[in-house]
Amino acid sequence: MDTGRRDFTELSMMSKTKWHDDELYYFQHALSQLLPYVNPEGLSILHEINKEMQSRD
Repeated sequence: MDTGRRDFTELSMMSKTKWHDDELYYFQHALSQLLPYVNPEGLSILHEINKEMQSRD
């Protein structure tokens, strides 16, 4: 079943600048909800996502 969405594995291999806005918002929300359980690598990814979102505003 292909929903047309790229999964996190695919996205993690590319620059955040190539992510679509909806992908940034989705994973920013998901990681923020899981923040108490996120390891340092996940926190770094969340910071990169936030930085990219801010650069697009």
